Amino acid sequence: MAENATGSYKAAFAQVQEMIQARQFEPALSQIKAILEVFPKDAKVNFLKASVFRNLGRHTEALALLLKLSKATDGGGLVHQELGFTYFALQRIDQAVAALRKAVEINPKLTSTWQLLGELLYQEDNEEAAENAFLNQITYSHRHPGILKAVSLVNQERYGMAEGICKDYLQRYPDDVTVLRLLAEIGIKLGIRHDPELLLEHCLKLAPDYHLARNTYANALSKAQKYDQALQEINHLEKVDPENLSHRVLAASVQVMIGDYEAAADRYADLVKRVPNYAQLHTSYGHALKTLGRTSQAITAYRKAIKVRAELGEAYWSLANLKTFEFEPTDIQQMRAVIAGANYSLRDFIHLCFALGKALEDNHQFDESFEYYAKGNEAKNKQEQYLSDDTRSETKALITTCSSKLFSDKKGFGLQAADPIFIVGLPRSGSTLLEQILASHSQVDGTSELREMISIARRLGGKRNRDDVSQYPGILWQLSEQQCHELGGEYLERTRIQRQNAPFFIDKMPNNFQHVGLINLLLPNAKIIDARRHPMATCFSGFKQLFAAGQPFTYSQPDLARYYSDYARLMDHWDQVLPGRVLRVNYENIVANTRYEVRRLLDYCKLPFEDACLTFHNTQRPIRTASSEQVRQPIYTQGLDQWRNFSHHLGPLETELGGLINQYEQQIDGPYQANPNI
Repeated sequence: MAENATGSYKAAFAQVQEMIQARQFEPALSQIKAILEVFPKDAKVNFLKASVFRNLGRHTEALALLLKLSKATDGGGLVHQELGFTYFALQRIDQAVAALRKAVEINPKLTSTWQLLGELLYQEDNEEAAENAFLNQITYSHRHPGILKAVSLVNQERYGMAEGICKDYLQRYPDDVTVLRLLAEIGIKLGIRHDPELLLEHCLKLAPDYHLARNTYANALSKAQKYDQALQEINHLEKVDPENLSHRVLAASVQVMIGDYEAAADRYADLVKRVPNYAQLHTSYGHALKTLGRTSQAITAYRKAIKVRAELGEAYWSLANLKTFEFEPTDIQQMRAVIAGANYSLRDFIHLCFALGKALEDNHQFDESFEYYAKGNEAKNKQEQYLSDDTRSETKALITTCSSKLFSDKKGFGLQAADPIFIVGLPRSGSTLLEQILASHSQVDGTSELREMISIARRLGGKRNRDDVSQYPGILWQLSEQQCHELGGEYLERTRIQRQNAPFFIDKMPNNFQHVGLINLLLPNAKIIDARRHPMATCFSGFKQLFAAGQPFTYSQPDLARYYSDYARLMDHWDQVLPGRVLRVNYENIVANTRYEVRRLLDYCKLPFEDACLTFHNTQRPIRTASSEQVRQPIYTQGLDQWRNFSHHLGPLETELGGLINQYEQQIDGPYQANPNI
C-alpha cells in the first residue's frame, strides 16, 4: 500500500465501500487500517472506520472517532447521521435525536435519518413531528411527482385530494408499500373506519418485514379499539426488531388507552432499567405513576428525567402539573438558567415557561409569574394558530340548526340505554371533581376524556380537506331513526373497553358541550352535567395550564374570553330547546355545601345516596387530568380566587366577560341565601 500510495488510494477506498455494502465489516476494517497507515488523517476513511466500528458493535470506539471528526471537520450531514445512529445503538436517545435533527438540517435528503428520527419522535409521544419526519422520508426517497404532490397536500391538511392521488397511483403501482402506508395514514387522519387496517394488512402481506408499516398497523388497530390485535402486532415487532424501543413504547401507550395503567407502569419500569439515560422514558413512566396516584414515585421519575437532560421542559412542567408539588429554590434557579441559555427546543421553552410561572406563583411572586405564563402562552398560541372566528361560526350553526323542532321531530330516536353520564364544560372548571364524586359510587365507572362522540361528529361532518365546509350540524336533520340507533350503539361499543362492570360510566370530555344535541339524538336517556366555575377563575386557570393536546383557545386572553362566551351562549341554547336535559353544577356551590350538591347530583343521575361520594378523596382509581392530585384531597377553598392575585394582568378577560361575570356571581350566591345551612 505504501508503494504507489496515491495511485492505489481510490481503488482501495472503493474496495472498502464495496465490503461495507456487502456487510463484510472485518475485512473492511483491515483494509481501512492499511489505508490509514499512509493517510492517517484522511477524514473520509476515518468516517468509514467509525461506521464499521458501529456495525461491529464497537459503539464506544465509533462515538469517540465521530466526535473527533465532527470537531475537526465542523461535521457534515453524514457525520451527524452516523453520530445519531451510534448514539441510538448506545441507547442515548436524547443525543441521537439531536444528532439526527442536525443531520437533516444540513442535508434533508438523508432518508434513513428521517426514518429513525420519526421512530424516535413517535416514541416520545411527539406524533406531529414524527409524522412530519416520515413525510420527509417519502419526499426525498420517492421519485413520482404525484406522490410528492400528495405529501405536500398532507402537509396542508388537504387529505381528500391527497387520498385521490394515492388511490390513482396505486391502481397503476399496487405493490408500492410506501404509498400503501401513506394512504393508510391519510385514512386514519380522515377518521375512515376499516380501510386503513385493510390497506396495512395488504402492505404487510407484500412486505412482512416492513416494520414501520406494522407499527402503523398496530396504531390503526388501537385507534379502532382493537387493542388485543394491536398488542399482538407489537409483540411480533418486539421479537423481530428487539432493538427498536418504539414498539415497546407503543405497547405502553396502548395499555394507557385501555386504562391498564398498572401494566403500562410495569412496562415503563422495565424500559427505564434497560435505557436509564433516556429522559423521555422517565417522564412517560412518571405520567403513568401520577395517574395511578403514586405521587412520590412520579416525582422521582420526573427528577430522573431532569438529571438525564436538564433542559427537558416537559419534566419540569410535569412536576408543576401535579399542582400539589412545590419547587425548591434550586429548581427555580435551574429553570432560569436553562431559559437563559440556548440549548433547548421551542417545545422545551414552552414547558419551562409554564413550569416557572407555576413555581413563582407558589412563591407569591405574581408579577414575574405572569410574565412567564404570558411568554409560554404567546409561543404556544403562535404554534396552535387557533381562529376564534371559526368557533363562533360553529356555535352560530349549532344554535341555528339544533332547534326545538329538530328534537320534537326526532323524539324517540336513538339507543335507549342510560349507561353514559357526560360531564361537559370548559377545562379547569371542576369537572374532575364531579367525576371523582360520581366514580366513588358503586354503580358508576370513571373512565377519562373519551373522544368517541367527537369522532362521530367529525365523521358526520364529512370534511376531507381543511378548507371544506362541514356538513355537521346540518346533517342532523337527515339522520334517520335507524342511523341514530346505530350511532348510539357504536358509541357504547367503542367505549366498552374503558369500562369495568358498573351499570353506568362517565365520559368527561369537556368539548362535548358542543354535541349535547347529538348526544340527545343518539342516547336520549344519557345524563349530561354542565360543570361551571366563575368565568374569571375558569379562564385564568386555563390560561396558566399547558394542555397535553387540544384546547388551543386557552393560549390567548381574547380567545379564552370569546370561547367562554360562545360556550355560555350555547349552553343557554340547550337549556331552551332541551329544557331540564342538562344539570348545571357550580364549583363554588360544591365547595360551600358539598352534601347538598352531591345529593342533587345523585338525584339527577337517579342513583341512591352513598357516603363514599362524600369521601371521594379516598377512592383509588386512575385519574389522567391535571386535577388528579387535587381531587385526591378533601375539598378546600384555597383555589377559588387565585385569579385575583393576577387581576391587574387580566384586563382583556374581564372586559369581554363583564356581563357573564355578574350573571354567574348572582347564580352562585342564590341557592344559599334563604338557608345557608341546608
